[in-house]
Amino acid sequence: AIKLEGAEVSIDSSLGKPFVFNCIPQSGNRIFCLCATSNQEMKRWLEAMDRAAHPIHQNHVWEDVTLHNSSLPPLAIKNPECLGLLHQLDSNMDSWVQHYCILKDGCLYFYASIRSTQASGGLYLQGYTVSEQIHSFKQSVIELKPPSEEFKTFYFCAENTTENQRWITALKTSIKKWLPLHQAIQDFMNRPLEETKM
Repeated sequence: AIKLEGAEVSIDSSLGKPFVFNCIPQSGNRIFCLCATSNQEMKRWLEAMDRAAHPIHQNHVWEDVTLHNSSLPPLAIKNPECLGLLHQLDSNMDSWVQHYCILKDGCLYFYASIRSTQASGGLYLQGYTVSEQIHSFKQSVIELKPPSEEFKTFYFCAENTTENQRWITALKTSIKKWLPLHQAIQDFMNRPLEETKM
């Protein structure tokens, strides 16, 4: 893998070959010489790599806060919406991995244990839907389904049905707080008139 952020990407005509371009990572200790199959393809690669090398950083307070939270131990996150043990179905769908989890502001943080010094991972939940599903052996699981099929569906299970329900309620509430503006306006407009009066 090549870290593209901060890299220099440019056409290289020194080899006398067509469609050759270089990528020099910021570390500068290697030069990657790459070749496309056409001028158009080379231009597409150069544009895409340049965007990756020089990303536009916008200030998003929520992203800054979640990044900060992920560097904290689990019990240092203030006012979590839910916390406790969850088992996540692994990507092969054949075993469950235990995490200590913290839910805060539409983000689910994963820790190896309650004594961890920082999160080992996280999941932004905006747009996800939460439902209870039956898995093998009629076991109740929490399904987190993404807004688009290009993203992964996640399955979790708490220690018992009561804990599953507690997590489902908390996840739905946390996600609902972060509705897109157009959805929030539509929901407000669809409420009965007596609920919309000030």
